[in-house]
Amino acid sequence: MEVMERMRLPDAAFWRGRRVLLTGHTGFKGAWAARLLMHLGAEVTGYALAPEAAPNLHRLLEPWHGIESWIADLRDRRALAQAVASDPEVVLHFAAQPLVRRSVREPVATAETNIIGTLNLLDALSGLASLRAVLVVTSDKVYANGETGRPFREGDPLGGHDPYSASKAAAELMCEAWRASGLLPPGAALGTVRAGNVIGGGDFAEDRLLPDAVRAISHGGPLRLRHPDATRPWQHVLDVLGAYLLYAEALAEGRAGLPAALNIGPGEAAPPPVRGAVDAFLRALGAEIPVLVEAAAGGAPEKRHLALDAGLARRALGWRPLLDFSGAVEWTARWYRAYLAEPAQAARLTDRQIHDYLRGDPCMTHRRPAEAAAAS
Repeated sequence: MEVMERMRLPDAAFWRGRRVLLTGHTGFKGAWAARLLMHLGAEVTGYALAPEAAPNLHRLLEPWHGIESWIADLRDRRALAQAVASDPEVVLHFAAQPLVRRSVREPVATAETNIIGTLNLLDALSGLASLRAVLVVTSDKVYANGETGRPFREGDPLGGHDPYSASKAAAELMCEAWRASGLLPPGAALGTVRAGNVIGGGDFAEDRLLPDAVRAISHGGPLRLRHPDATRPWQHVLDVLGAYLLYAEALAEGRAGLPAALNIGPGEAAPPPVRGAVDAFLRALGAEIPVLVEAAAGGAPEKRHLALDAGLARRALGWRPLLDFSGAVEWTARWYRAYLAEPAQAARLTDRQIHDYLRGDPCMTHRRPAEAAAAS
């Protein structure tokens, strides 16, 4: 595993005691974010729909301590108004309908959640004197993808050929309009982040590559691939969340010249295609299952190439990913290997990976027990 250049890590002094509203805390990235904020000492209020059917990372990490949890819909303006009464200083907006193929089946509900839900949240925050930063998470799929293979930069045209992608691009445009129209409270800053193809333990969503592989292993296979040659910007969830928190810190501090939108992507090396990512994950798990290639059925148009240029985030935040692709796969495989052996280990391993990440040590979780003890 190649160790990437050391990155800046979230500042525990900034987050300790900080009042944070985190939407989507019952989802995959949201649960990791809530746990990471707990480790950093933040005072977190979560707002999300109820966790989806088991297995679900939020449920696997129970019991939660020190988090006030609101189970409600972004479309419920009254509930949002009550939740923001927690007087947050930083808002991290993760909640969304995040699945492309589901968005084709449920286009109106996707748009209502991802566009109107975001506007409902911004409106609920409009009179909040305590507010310093709002970070809205969108997607790498917000760009008008002409299949050139060139990594997208923040100034490229926005678009979207499926309801999910279009809804996230629309959310980006609405955030820009909100800023330009002076609708934020005085002293507050609003930024958007575009990351995608996040991997890590605890993702059980439908139609995602590594969760599909875990389900195939659990059921004895096979794993079915629609686009084995497609390329995606794979990156570990903790690297992505680390960038989000660094960006939120900079927004809250009012850092001069800070971009209004940032790509969060992996290192400079070309990512492997879907089939290569699957093969690497199965090797790391020590699992063998049949892998079949099937013609894609009708529905969401899926792009062959997708890559992000994250150079602006590196320059603006001093951020670098801690893990390269092989490291991200190894951390993910280690989590699932422990989970498949004993689901009750999920919380312990999640906490250990967060601990190692905050130490800036990408190798810690891969050492044998004696080596790890000697290094600590």
